[in-house]
Amino acid sequence: MGDYFQTIVDLDADEAEAEELAERAVAWLVSEGIVLADREVCVLGQPLGHPPGPHWSRAVADDDPDGEPFDGLAVHTGPTVFFSGQDEPEAVTCPRCRTTTDLSDEGGEEDEGEDGEEGAWPRFSEAITDWQDTGHADVTCPACAHDVPLSEWLWTDDRLAVGRLGLEFWNWPELGDDFRARLTAVLDGHRTAYLWGKL
Repeated sequence: MGDYFQTIVDLDADEAEAEELAERAVAWLVSEGIVLADREVCVLGQPLGHPPGPHWSRAVADDDPDGEPFDGLAVHTGPTVFFSGQDEPEAVTCPRCRTTTDLSDEGGEEDEGEDGEEGAWPRFSEAITDWQDTGHADVTCPACAHDVPLSEWLWTDDRLAVGRLGLEFWNWPELGDDFRARLTAVLDGHRTAYLWGKL
């Protein structure tokens, strides 16, 4: 069957505030009874996570038939590229000129960059590695030639998000829109991305 995860990524949290916002978000989730404060082995990829609390249903969609969550919440801070676990992203939009760039490598010779690589994905892939290693990476827009920080690009699907704070719910029913909106308010109204994936 595999393991499912849903991640809410704060797209605006900077290095100075990511830890504080993570603590605030967990405190709110605990106060709502959605997760428990004490951590235990209940998530993939990290040694400990927050198990579901007695009022976990406050976080999920009313019409989800999947039953109770059977794993917990992993909190990620620091420069992270969050993937859905599915295919690579299909396109990305420059926040400067609003041009959307196709990221597939299936174009023709007209898509080759100056370095001879086909398509735009290789330059974003390199920036993803730099972001995870250093917390900083720019990608030059092929349309307007501006150097744009990786964290500012607008991904056109729910397969990838770049941020310094992510709340990852493992094997939970679908998170509700109302819950996601309330959590966004806890995160100072920051822009958020919602990723769903399966391993």
